[in-house]
Amino acid sequence: MSLIESATVYDPDAPKESSPILATSGEGAPKTQIIAIYGKGGIGKSFTLANLSYMMAQQGKKVLLIGCDPKSDTTSLLFGGKACPTIIETSSKRKAAGDETHIGDVCFKRDGVYAMELGGPEVGRGCGGRGIIHGFETLEKLGFHDWDFDYVLLDFLGDVVCGGFGLPIARDMCQKVIVVASNDLQSLYVANNVCSAVEYFRKLGGNVGVAGMVTNKDDGSGEAQAFCKAVGIPELASIPADDDIRRKSASYEIIGRPEGVWGPLFAELAENVGSAPPTQPNPLDQDQLLGLFSGDAVGRDVVLEPATIEDLCSAATLNKPSLEVIYDAV
Repeated sequence: MSLIESATVYDPDAPKESSPILATSGEGAPKTQIIAIYGKGGIGKSFTLANLSYMMAQQGKKVLLIGCDPKSDTTSLLFGGKACPTIIETSSKRKAAGDETHIGDVCFKRDGVYAMELGGPEVGRGCGGRGIIHGFETLEKLGFHDWDFDYVLLDFLGDVVCGGFGLPIARDMCQKVIVVASNDLQSLYVANNVCSAVEYFRKLGGNVGVAGMVTNKDDGSGEAQAFCKAVGIPELASIPADDDIRRKSASYEIIGRPEGVWGPLFAELAENVGSAPPTQPNPLDQDQLLGLFSGDAVGRDVVLEPATIEDLCSAATLNKPSLEVIYDAV
């Protein structure tokens, strides 16, 4: 049986046959689940998180959604397209004016969901990762560790591999990681990189694990499910490539409502996100990742042909007299 044929959607009642479960999933785990969500830019993290956080709030959970992407677009769908003042920009302006930043300046709510954006530097004027670090430092000054939430969801850009974006994994700031991907090589490449980061910091003593993956824009081709099976993580939900979802998302409409047609999907996702334990993934190497796709899709049959100096230089350059002095052997 192929990996694609044997992949299954996460079942919280099924026996655990994947990677080892980490200690943070036991009875001594903190009340607040802090979950970092990673994925390739444009894969649908913000869409997924807006609807997931909304559904969790409707289920009676107290949820904080924090956008950690310099684009500051995590909360745009939640707030109907309205821009949310960022922590970095607001705190900088307040500091320049000699004032302090207050929670009401940067944290906003809708239908039980609390949300904020860390923000980032202007294009070409600073390090996005450093901006993330500065944002969390400001959160700590605002009393982040004393806040009382059931879930804190952190939306991180997965394409960037610098230290700032890996902060929750490197410093055990979250208990578990969730990746969002689709049936394409680039998004699964990013998901695999995130699994590699988790495994790397685990070897250094870290205790963050991967709880699973959300497949967005699922066209049924099966590569995402095969990836989950190969690295030993569950698929928490499969969101189909559907025109109704696309249109409503483009118009900033929440579809994760209990009474809506997509309500059951996000209700199940909310349950799985809460109950799926953090596990140790088994990241793939490049050849294994390519092996999830057909040869026609990834060019696996291409043979690497070594180049020569003759390929790179013109005949005139190759025949140019040398000024090197060569001594006869004595």
